[in-house]
Parts: sequence; C-alpha cells; structure tokens
Amino acid sequence: EVQLQASGGGLVQAGGSLRLSCAASGFTFDDYAVGWFRQAPGKEREGVSCISSSDDSTDYADSVKGRFTISSDNAWNTVYLQMNSLKPEDTAVYYCAAVVEGDYNNCMVEYDYDYWGQGTQVTVSS
Repeated sequence: EVQLQASGGGLVQAGGSLRLSCAASGFTFDDYAVGWFRQAPGKEREGVSCISSSDDSTDYADSVKGRFTISSDNAWNTVYLQMNSLKPEDTAVYYCAAVVEGDYNNCMVEYDYDYWGQGTQVTVSS
C-alpha cells in the first residue's frame, strides 16, 4: 500500500528553522516527483516546492525562494523541506504528495498528484 508520512512540524519563533520530512512507505520516490503544499486557515492550498527524481530539478514558490530547500536522501525514501528564516505567514498545515514522473505538467500544481500524506502543522510566532 502506498503511503506518505509527513513529519517535523511544530511551533517556532519568527526567524527560526524547521525541517519537514516526507517518508515513503510501500514504495520509494524513485520515478516520482514529490511536492510540498501548504494550507493556511481560510486560504486555498498552495504549492511550496517540488522535486523531480528523474533529474533532481526543483521548483519553489516565490514566497519561499531563498529560504526553503527541498532535497531527498540518496535512496529516495524520504524527501525533506528545510525551512529557514521562517515568517508568521509561513504558518499552515504542510502536506507532501507524490506523482509518477511524466504524469504531470507542473509539479507545483496539486491536481496532478496521486498520493498524499497527512498534514503536519507549522506555526511561526512573531
């Protein structure tokens, strides 16, 4: 059974850091693209970052460029989102998702994703 497990959220002060993890269960992320999405209260879910296993290419939302870094372990079992210089507006529930390589047009768009993990709450205090 394909499962994604997101973890690493928490409460942090503005300017602090957190590292989110998205672990694959029952498969590996090899041959998948993996994305991180977030949803703040009262807002639509938005793409934060994504990474392709086929060529290690990455993409970021403008709001997080230069502060967040997406990466994977060598075996593509876990994908990470390192979040630095956190801001109160980064507060949201963060979700990871996976889609088979080639089955999407833009890895920052959620509608193509097939598999989703449960969310992990990130709260940044001012």
